[in-house]
Amino acid sequence: MFEKLKKTLIAGAAFLLAFTNIAACAVYADEVTREDINAARQSIAAATNQIPGWPTAPLINSESAILMDADSGVILYNKNMDEIHYPASTTKVMTCLLAAENCAMDEIVTFSKEAVFGIDRGSSNVGIDVGECLTMEEAIYCVMLASANEVASAIAEHISGSVEEFANLMNKRAAELGCTHTHFMNANGLPNDEHLTTAHDLALIAQAFNKNETLKRIASTPRYEVKATVSQPDTFTIPNHHKMYPGNSNAYEYTTWGKTGYTNVARSTLVTCAEKDGMNLVCVVMKCEPTYQYGDTENLFEYGFNNFQKLNIVDNETKYTFENSDFFETDSSIFGSAKSLLSLDNSGYCIVPKSVNFDELVSSVSYDTNNEKEVARINYTYEDYYVGSTALTLAANDTRDFAFGTASVSSDSPAKSETVSDSADKGDVIYINASRLRIAAIAGGVVIVILIIMWLLMRKNHYSNRRRKSILKRNKRYSSEFDDFDF
Repeated sequence: MFEKLKKTLIAGAAFLLAFTNIAACAVYADEVTREDINAARQSIAAATNQIPGWPTAPLINSESAILMDADSGVILYNKNMDEIHYPASTTKVMTCLLAAENCAMDEIVTFSKEAVFGIDRGSSNVGIDVGECLTMEEAIYCVMLASANEVASAIAEHISGSVEEFANLMNKRAAELGCTHTHFMNANGLPNDEHLTTAHDLALIAQAFNKNETLKRIASTPRYEVKATVSQPDTFTIPNHHKMYPGNSNAYEYTTWGKTGYTNVARSTLVTCAEKDGMNLVCVVMKCEPTYQYGDTENLFEYGFNNFQKLNIVDNETKYTFENSDFFETDSSIFGSAKSLLSLDNSGYCIVPKSVNFDELVSSVSYDTNNEKEVARINYTYEDYYVGSTALTLAANDTRDFAFGTASVSSDSPAKSETVSDSADKGDVIYINASRLRIAAIAGGVVIVILIIMWLLMRKNHYSNRRRKSILKRNKRYSSEFDDFDF
């Protein structure tokens, strides 16, 4: 009973703090009206609006924002996406990503005194006490749904031994994901002058998070019940703080998961993913006045879904086409149908405005790939703006036939540029047919086998002749003078 009362009091304190923050926000808004703040932020131009032929984006109230394809990384909207801000609790997207990457979901997280009392008094928490335990899965639920700061710290200690060491791990992982302006100091996003990131970097972290099905399942749960155990004596229910799920005040039907954030300095931050008609988008808005972050996010999602299209590269590509060559002509079908040696990855696509045709895109070949299965990557741009890519791989059963053809080659690999025709406008194609090559290889193999057999026969005959001569020579020593005569 005492434990339940304690948790109730803690929850009440957290509510009072949230109410205080809202009141502080109201005072802030009174000094400079929200309309003035929003008008100033709306006046900041989106960089993507400057691309010729790019759909004009709606005005938003956030100081920085990005709309990015969650699968390919193509950026559909960019407004100050590299401007540095405080991330607040959107930090926890990285915390939970590392938890999933480094731990099993049934691992036990034990709460230290530092984890429980090392957070700001009254900040978001679920009232876990010193010495109590949660499974890692329960801990991630508490962090993603209830934004529990003490649980984020406990996860950090469980993985790295201390919050400081975990922050180093966070920064290392951020660099691996391509983040360029991120520096984490803690696992929960509580205020720290050196705890910084950008909308673009948060989108890259969210992109990695989105590839983990366990994390997506947890983060998309509207409500979760943590059951009492021997090491954690209370059953309690935590609602998802994100308001864009069905049934909430800012519901958006295509929302898949998200994470909220707010501090007085950071203002409202929001990371959200949504999926519609096969298009999977991530939106990040930063430094927005409370409640406007949801409207900005929905407007950007609608902008993306309504104005852009996915174009499968294999279905639209004309410079890289498959043709049967006449190499080693044969009427035999014993070796099966012709198969090209190289193939375009079927899953590769571009995201472009609906008014743009595929033949308006410019392609280039890059050999800078760390994937051993890829021969190269073909990148596509529209008005010098990256819109997608696909892999050029060795032919496999799950890829479409492809013959290597004309394209421009990136300057970072001059030694290999000779494999591609220099005249992109001529549409020349070099055809490489693996079936024909197999025939040649088999024919060559047969010739080699015949030569080996002939060599063995000659060697045998040579050996037999030498043996016969040796016998005759030996016998001649004991023959009579008449041995040469035929009696």
